[in-house]
Amino acid sequence: MVSFTKLAKSLSLIGVVAVFACVLAFVTSATSGTSATGAAGRSAARAAKAPIPSPGIDEPLASKSGSETMVVAGGCFWGVQAVFESVRGVVSATSGYAGGSRQSADYETVSTGRTGHAESVRVVFDPARVSYGQLLKIFFSVAHDPTQLNQQGPDVGTQYRSAIFYADAMQQKIAKAYIEQLDGAKVFHGKIVTEVTPLTKFYDAEAYHQNYFFNHPLQPYIVFNDKPKVEALKQQFPDLFIEHR
Repeated sequence: MVSFTKLAKSLSLIGVVAVFACVLAFVTSATSGTSATGAAGRSAARAAKAPIPSPGIDEPLASKSGSETMVVAGGCFWGVQAVFESVRGVVSATSGYAGGSRQSADYETVSTGRTGHAESVRVVFDPARVSYGQLLKIFFSVAHDPTQLNQQGPDVGTQYRSAIFYADAMQQKIAKAYIEQLDGAKVFHGKIVTEVTPLTKFYDAEAYHQNYFFNHPLQPYIVFNDKPKVEALKQQFPDLFIEHR
């Protein structure tokens, strides 16, 4: 199934009728009873009914610089990538696909929602500067709404599901414990539906998807859906926020 939003995004990628995307975002949000800006992010901040606490279980900051990797999915990868590229201690953030096979790891095929892939972001970070748990807090706080099943705002389909693809047993332990902690504290208005599943393989998305947020700051989809997420990061995590270079 190809949603109106998916059609608008595809058209905007080739520079045609970008305003159409803006109209569609507004119509989609209006039918759900929220404002365009609210529907866009519909980030965790809007889904939460209480401040989101730090993870009760986390690894301490490393004693020396290094490199670790986290892979998460939370709707369209443009905004999720932009959020993590704006976090101090993150070395790189790459848009891509996880959950499916190499043969189906391309944008048009993933957009059918029948590949098992989720639009995902691989985050490489320095564990001496930011912890895995801190990154998960950002993921649940501003990057997406973890209570939406197979959907983020106007984007609908399994490729937009909320997921954490863990690399090892420690990441699995921290992620599962954090979800139990947040659900137990009833932080959100609904139950968290985020999948916690092993990472088998991550496939980089096409070049035109990389840094899309920063390369197309006036694109209507970016303005309505993703800029509120980066602004929320700046407001909620001032010690970790950095301007993208």
